Amino acid sequence: MNSTLGYGFVLLGLLLCAVGAPVGFAAGLRRSPQGLLLTRRISLAFAATMIAASGIMWYALIKHDFSVGYVAQVGSTETPLHITIVSFWSSLEGSILFWVLVLGLYIAAVAVLQRRGHEDYLAYTLATLLSVALYFCVLIAGPANPFSPFEVPPDFTGPGPNPLLQNHLLMIVHPPTLYLGYVGMTVPFAMAVAALLRGKLGATWLLPLRNWLLVPTAFLTLGIMLGGWWSYEVLGWGGYWAWDPVENASFLPWLTAIAAVHSAVVQQRRGTLKAWTTILVLMSFLLTILGTFLTRSGVVNSVHAFSQGQIGPYFLAFLTICLIAVVVLLALRIDTLSADPGAPRGGSREGAFLFNNLILVGIMFTVLVGTLYPIAAESIRGVKVSVGEPYFNRMSVPLFLGLILLMGIGPAMPWGRATPALMRRALLRPLPAAAAGAAIAFAFGAREGYVLASCALAGYTLWVTTDQGLRPTRARAARGENYPEALANATRIAPRRLGGFVVHFGVLMTFVAIAISANYQTDNERMLAPGESFAVHDYEVRFDRTYRSSEPHLERQIAEVTVFKKGRELGKLGPSLNFYRTRREPLATPKVRTSLSHDLYLTLMSVDRSGQVGIRAIVTPAVLWIWVGVFIMFFGTVLCLIPPRVVASKVARETEVALGAATSKG
Repeated sequence: MNSTLGYGFVLLGLLLCAVGAPVGFAAGLRRSPQGLLLTRRISLAFAATMIAASGIMWYALIKHDFSVGYVAQVGSTETPLHITIVSFWSSLEGSILFWVLVLGLYIAAVAVLQRRGHEDYLAYTLATLLSVALYFCVLIAGPANPFSPFEVPPDFTGPGPNPLLQNHLLMIVHPPTLYLGYVGMTVPFAMAVAALLRGKLGATWLLPLRNWLLVPTAFLTLGIMLGGWWSYEVLGWGGYWAWDPVENASFLPWLTAIAAVHSAVVQQRRGTLKAWTTILVLMSFLLTILGTFLTRSGVVNSVHAFSQGQIGPYFLAFLTICLIAVVVLLALRIDTLSADPGAPRGGSREGAFLFNNLILVGIMFTVLVGTLYPIAAESIRGVKVSVGEPYFNRMSVPLFLGLILLMGIGPAMPWGRATPALMRRALLRPLPAAAAGAAIAFAFGAREGYVLASCALAGYTLWVTTDQGLRPTRARAARGENYPEALANATRIAPRRLGGFVVHFGVLMTFVAIAISANYQTDNERMLAPGESFAVHDYEVRFDRTYRSSEPHLERQIAEVTVFKKGRELGKLGPSLNFYRTRREPLATPKVRTSLSHDLYLTLMSVDRSGQVGIRAIVTPAVLWIWVGVFIMFFGTVLCLIPPRVVASKVARETEVALGAATSKG
């Protein structure tokens, strides 16, 4: 019953997309209000069908209805309820259904929220969204059908999801967050297609496009961080980023999306880079489809990848169709966009933004080549080639350093052409902060060139970020407001300005934390009998005993370890080996003791019959500040989505005038 009903909603959604897409394109071409209204209704109906189909799948999972093929594949009567719920997206077919659910919700949001003032764009946008949804509906109606019937054998209890996905609560939030970013890139893509078909990307459409770009970018930022955190907490190798192909697949569209956000700012302020902004938005969507192909086709080996299925050729065909359509559309329509008033000047803020864009795209191509080269080499020459961390670090780290420098140069420069004197004043002022950053790093023991350069550039950019970010607050305080009140009022009047600088602050924190943690990790690994200990950094780790803990879906073998620091007992940690009946080898789950300055990371490597255990201890500095920095970036992006309050009071208007005068003087 659940199989038939769920599949029926999938087919209904497919039919709605097949009807709604041409109706939407026709409505856009004819600028028909009736056609747009019909497209809106079809979009909402499609979202309802995907909600219904997904609800049926969740019901089948919770009720352990193994007659549904996907439930028989990932469900189990032994797994806890929260794992049963998140198993919805734990394997190939369910993940595609979840993708279409998220896409349906985005389509409904666009249909409801974009109601006034954009009718000439909206029909094309909804038609493009429904066209993308049509492809995914074909997948879940055909080769990736999660509702295929299954003949349940006697005493069948189900295998449960992949043990790696049962090992941490982060799996509850990481995939939905990443999907909200990944799938959400379809919305700005559709809006850019609408702009090309209309032959216009004006200010009235740029603002909603920028907002719909910021939403998935914020979620993708958070999703990438949560994925790194999950890897750190679950896989037991002591790191959070390995330049894994699937990790890179999520990183690629993030880079181009960030570039598109900055390009949109320049377009909004100066009217330039219209074509470039459009290309970046289109590229971001194409990279999400490429990443989805890498994740679900089986062409790469990764702990993050889904099991190999039959849909790889379908994704490759869809990517090819989208790429051809984008190239043709750009060739035919890019010249119809409003002409740029002129190229950005080098000695200006918009020029720095353009260089920022070029570096981001350069990093993207560097990561793309390193990710795809092994696949191409094996496909063409039949040779297995590995491109690992040394390549990515050697090629991308200098580009990241340049990016941090431009984050300091850009906001310090004025819009338009700057005089040489103004440029010198703007660029030389932060140099003492750069020297202070390097000196502080040196005082704490940093000697590596990349770390010292990172801290120096971070000091430079932090000075500019703080100075520019708080300039409206200082202007209001100079007019008589107390500082907290001035900060609150400045935030209400211009939240997007402050949000941008908050994002930059989070980027600096994350960048410095990564540089420190990557260069100053120490580790030690020993075989220990009960009562024996070993040292790592300034910790002493003593193994006390092992014991077992059973749960319905697994059995844990836990090593009880006492941690000392400079002779003082800090407490006990329990790294474990988890045994799942569906997995032959145990899965190690580390335990982490986090402090403000560093993490102590313990992994149980082995347990032998004599009672000895192999324990690996790793001390990594500054890891906490990576997660904190990304959360700050997410918060800053949310600020950028808040519409500014209209400046109405005389004091506020005078403050804005004073701020503008101060900015022009540097």
